[in-house]
Amino acid sequence: MAMGKYSRVDGKKSSSSYGLTITIVLIVSLSMVGAWMFMSSWSAPTETLHFSSSQTTTKDVETTTISKTEFTDEETEVVTESNEEKTEERKEFDDKNGEKDTESESEKDKTQPEENKMEENAGESEDNTEKSKAEITKESSTGSGAWSTQLVESQNEKKSQVSSSSYSSSFSSIKWKLCNVTAGPDYIPCLDNLQAIRKLHSTKHYEHRERHCPEEAPRCLVPLPEGYKRSIKWPKSREKIWYNNIPHTKLAQVKGHQNWVKMSGEYLTFPGGGTQFKNGALHYIDFLQESYPDIAWGNRTRVILDVGCGVASFGGYLFDRDVLALSFAPKDEHEAQVQFALERGIPAMSNVMGTKRLPFPGSVFDLIHCARCRVPWHIEGGKLLLELNRALRPGGFFVWSATPVYRKTEEDVGIWKAMSKLTKAICWKLMTIKKDELNEVGAAIYQKPMTNECYNKRSQDEPPLCKDSDDQNAAWNVPLEACMHKVTEDSSKRGAVWPEKWPERVETAPQWLGESQEGVYGKPANEDFTADHERWKSIVSKSYLNGMGIDWSYVRNVMDMRAVYGGFAAALKDLKLWVMNVVPIDSADTLPIIYERGLFGIYHDWCESFSTYPRTYDLLHADHLFSTLKKRCSLVSVMAEVDRILRPQGTFIVRDDSKTIGEIEKMVKSMKWDVTVTHSKDGEGLLSVQKSWWRPTEVKTITSAIA
Repeated sequence: MAMGKYSRVDGKKSSSSYGLTITIVLIVSLSMVGAWMFMSSWSAPTETLHFSSSQTTTKDVETTTISKTEFTDEETEVVTESNEEKTEERKEFDDKNGEKDTESESEKDKTQPEENKMEENAGESEDNTEKSKAEITKESSTGSGAWSTQLVESQNEKKSQVSSSSYSSSFSSIKWKLCNVTAGPDYIPCLDNLQAIRKLHSTKHYEHRERHCPEEAPRCLVPLPEGYKRSIKWPKSREKIWYNNIPHTKLAQVKGHQNWVKMSGEYLTFPGGGTQFKNGALHYIDFLQESYPDIAWGNRTRVILDVGCGVASFGGYLFDRDVLALSFAPKDEHEAQVQFALERGIPAMSNVMGTKRLPFPGSVFDLIHCARCRVPWHIEGGKLLLELNRALRPGGFFVWSATPVYRKTEEDVGIWKAMSKLTKAICWKLMTIKKDELNEVGAAIYQKPMTNECYNKRSQDEPPLCKDSDDQNAAWNVPLEACMHKVTEDSSKRGAVWPEKWPERVETAPQWLGESQEGVYGKPANEDFTADHERWKSIVSKSYLNGMGIDWSYVRNVMDMRAVYGGFAAALKDLKLWVMNVVPIDSADTLPIIYERGLFGIYHDWCESFSTYPRTYDLLHADHLFSTLKKRCSLVSVMAEVDRILRPQGTFIVRDDSKTIGEIEKMVKSMKWDVTVTHSKDGEGLLSVQKSWWRPTEVKTITSAIA
């Protein structure tokens, strides 16, 4: 039997006693080797660090020899061996960084098992070699139940339950197949469930554009478009992308005259225009600021929602003003508009104003923008505008630059009258109407009240106020209602006081996060927030930016799959990137805190597909997500989703218990991904991998997604 890397011993005939001795020695040796291998496995609570590197091309897979050493509580040194033959890209990396021993900076576990306290690393080396201290901590449970979850909030709101199931599998025997679906390389499982869409009784409220997830999440891998290349780096990507990455021309044909997108050889180019700003987004952004200076881009106004975004040029150029704009539009006949935005490196997601609440908490956006977004705000009691009212922060602005603002056709005049009546009824104050002479458009700017005085003085209760029992933060699959929530006037509660100006707000614990409330990690909430912020600053600066070999120049679109306070995103704030902070529906509902910091995010259930196109993120980060998730759904399906949304050569970082890390490592290896860092200590682990270009050859047909 072959013995892998171990040498075979060939003995010659000799005396029986000599042969017996050799046999005994071999048996004992093999037993010791087997015991050593067992004790070194992931299931054992060892303190070992593995560091590997490989390069995968479309033709072959090369993997370096993995070397291993034990580490102390203070630091770890690891030497990695390189392949004699490397791809050209790997050579460039090695030439830049040098063929040398890699000083791996292991994390010191700063979490005390009982008190969950973070301590300073003791005895840190003072030599010139940088050491990363990528700590691995485990979240404590808050026994007091101080933190609600989005799942509980939404269940109470809908009076429904979400079924859960456990799943176990031998991950080493996974055989991946390619998804055969009508959408091909653009497949979004919960938006391309054609079987469910065909069964809808009505599409009047855009039900066919809403999420309809298949009963069983797909376990196949989405194909790459023919000729796909690594995405162009930011900021060049804002102006042009590879045509082969998103080979769709319809939008260029329909909207080319408005400078949305144009064909230019092997590129799709984006002049920066839009329906309401054909002469460029920057001029339009300045026009809005001049129309009402209190908007104060990047100072008072930091986090905005762009409804019906097109290719998101508005949000793309707001980065120059220190503004984060989360744009959304449906996956509709204007094919690939959100996909274009994400390929350009601009925050966007596929969503629609339909029958359900948007997946955001209440009272979080500083400003909401709609430029010809084609949403009928005034119909059905203003139900859709009332949903924006729910999401808009008290004192926040609504910017509406649509034809009813500045055109005098019979239809436009009728809509303007209806909107004027509705906005007055919901107590929005019209601050100004201005005309942009260059673009020949106009904008109306409204402000949501910060007190309930107007609500209490209304002569008619129409639209009605929501019941006191209605939770404005409940947003996961919750039906829309034509009612509005009162604003908070208690200065100790969220929403009553405007956050600190940017950038101070990202490091400032919200004033409503008091000492009496217990934080997610067990300390008083405001102390918990500060400790988490300092922890992630340390991890990111000492480990992620320097200790993992990640080329951050290629990292633009980032997702934190389980964000908690948003500390990971806050630690990356000075880099030219953006982070989608995801708060899972079964985690503590901390998403309002993330918005208070001047960051943005979304609720999501990772047992389902995310509402984004394939290949739209450069880096995915998951901190203690999978060990909880596998109690409810298949990790194989979740990893298929990770593969779907991560770009080839993108980075996937997982922090979790050692057993879960081992399961994830087996799966990514089965997909031929390049494992660059594995780290296990005190039952906790860290894994960093790079997605390869590999695609399976066998095909699996998803019948729910076939036209």
